[in-house]
Amino acid sequence: MKAIFVHVSDIHFGQEKDGGSIVSNDDAKRCLILDAKSEVEKIGVDAAGVIVTGDIAYSAQDDQYADAAVWLANLTDAIGCKKTDVQMVPGNHDIDRKEITNTLETVLYAFQSGGEDWLNRHLDHAEDRKTLYKRFDAYKGFALDYRCDLDLNGSISKSAKLPLAEGRALRFVRLNSAITCSKKDDKGTLILGARQRTLPEEDGVEIVVLSHHPLSWFQDSDKARGFLRGRARVFISGHEHFPKLDVDRVEPGRDLMMLAAGATAPDEVGEGFTYKYNIITFEWDEGDDALAVTLNPRTWDETMARFKRDDEFMEGQNERQVLASPYFKRSPTAGAAFGAAANVSAELVEEPTPIPADKPVETGEAMADAGTCAPDGKALAVNEQEAEQEIEPVEPIDPVVAEPEPTQDVRDLQILFFQFLSDEERRSAFVDLGITRNATGRIDHAMERRLFRRALREGKTAQIKQMLDAAEKKYTGETA
Repeated sequence: MKAIFVHVSDIHFGQEKDGGSIVSNDDAKRCLILDAKSEVEKIGVDAAGVIVTGDIAYSAQDDQYADAAVWLANLTDAIGCKKTDVQMVPGNHDIDRKEITNTLETVLYAFQSGGEDWLNRHLDHAEDRKTLYKRFDAYKGFALDYRCDLDLNGSISKSAKLPLAEGRALRFVRLNSAITCSKKDDKGTLILGARQRTLPEEDGVEIVVLSHHPLSWFQDSDKARGFLRGRARVFISGHEHFPKLDVDRVEPGRDLMMLAAGATAPDEVGEGFTYKYNIITFEWDEGDDALAVTLNPRTWDETMARFKRDDEFMEGQNERQVLASPYFKRSPTAGAAFGAAANVSAELVEEPTPIPADKPVETGEAMADAGTCAPDGKALAVNEQEAEQEIEPVEPIDPVVAEPEPTQDVRDLQILFFQFLSDEERRSAFVDLGITRNATGRIDHAMERRLFRRALREGKTAQIKQMLDAAEKKYTGETA
């Protein structure tokens, strides 16, 4: 069983300052898709997904995420996984710096100078949390379409399980390393905080931690490193645009792989920086009952204008690393004979996430839309901002009734709806579909998703597909 992921980082959609840079970067991104398709086909197994370690956009604008969504859809199609099979975390460029007022900039400076206590004071206060996370609004809506909802309480976000063998699974843990980022940050001044440092433990499950920033960027890096060495198997980061691989033999029976990524689209190409990405294969090594990670680093070959294996980076490194995995050995099936491994599918298995009764819950987009319920079985209320929207639905939407988890077909169609239609076009589409009375004013992403799914329930699927077909042809330059 091989779980293959294409790993990209620092894609920086929207960073280009001139037409030449746009052409060059677009061409490299196109070549990356072709190269990834070819390399995955050589392995002989469809990919399980894509990993993005931050800086998807350059200045956290909706149009930049729209372009990213189209590119990710082309990439996932090419490597054989679902459009939503993407694990992502935000980077410092995924915050909207225009939302950093003088007051908020002062608060962020207080975090960096006053330390974790100042961060905790804000995370413990609902209104302060909303102000802190306002910078992530565009990213938050984009990531939600990929089941990578951003935790709004300063905590980690976890993916579903990825089975590798009977009783052996991976789980991705996503960190928001940009939570204390301001307009410009110095190395060693950021804070993860205890809510994100404290990694989960589960028998039979090894975790892969995703972060945009490497550990050296945090004030609390020593504490975070302790949890990583004790509980994680792989830590993957980006930000510095220069790849690095290190395997920490923590103790007998416990290893930790630290992988820093190069940039998929660096700010500038040259002086040692160029287009890079990785193909990572996770599998269960039966002989050692351990996680095996195979790395195929790819880099731009300027002499041939295409990607090639990064032999310089891999010099002296084994491409396949078997990592001593104590949580695999604590699996309920440890020591059993395995004859049913072929029945395991390397696909994320969705699980309901219980909410502890004593945990402060931010009632935002993720909770409202995913159908999450409180411990007493009552649906959680949606974001309070919905009551302030200028968009008026034809039929009222109950703000406290949670919707069921959507099917994969619905998620795919929804991604296309947000890919190919602008904000204005989507608002007009809801009017044309008879879902809203007007197309004026701002509408938040959570409400848009609920309106879209109402349209499907009311039998508007064919009309939506017709709209999307025309929009896609317009986007690609074809004749409608």
